[in-house]
Amino acid sequence: MSEYRLFLVDDHGVFRSGVRAELAGEDGLEVVGDAGTVPEAIAQITATRPDVVLLDVHMPGGGGVAVLRGVTDALGSEAPVFLALSVSDAATDVIATIRAGARGYVTKTIDGKELADAVRRVAEGDAVFSPRLAGFVLDSFTGKSAVPEPHLDPELDSLTKRELEVLRLLARGYTYREIAEELFISVKTVETHASNVLRKTQQSNRNALTRWAVNRQLG
Repeated sequence: MSEYRLFLVDDHGVFRSGVRAELAGEDGLEVVGDAGTVPEAIAQITATRPDVVLLDVHMPGGGGVAVLRGVTDALGSEAPVFLALSVSDAATDVIATIRAGARGYVTKTIDGKELADAVRRVAEGDAVFSPRLAGFVLDSFTGKSAVPEPHLDPELDSLTKRELEVLRLLARGYTYREIAEELFISVKTVETHASNVLRKTQQSNRNALTRWAVNRQLG
């Protein structure tokens, strides 16, 4: 049996301890770390390079999607596989998490054996969902979902995930330093992203860019 290295992300320490205990006796799974905050998770996942990340959806600081995007920005094609593990079974949460790049989504009602099997399956390339959640994803990709798809906009679509995050904060009036603190990146990196956004959106200055973003309801 293959050995898979697993990292846990959840803002409740008791829950992380419980998952560790549930998976302790499972062959082929090694928990290599855990984190309770978004910045801690991004830093430790990037350092430990696990095969699979078990990811809570609702956390302060941007939630599981922020962790997923931060790690993907840092590691690119070498990023681990993400499996969402959440108390929420809302369609909006499921679809947003899958759109951000997670390979599966299971609820916290899952038992230890089922969770271990889900981890192995996503590590081996399968997509895994709790019962009925797969329907949300299928509906989303077949155009039947009640969750709105983003409007097609070539300039907007040209932005990377990080550039879009910077754009949203710029539109809300954040300074470069405040954006750096919010996204846990350097001011110089923010300046680089802002320059790229101006170029891609063909705006001449920050005021014009803010109007452009507000018109697209990005602020």
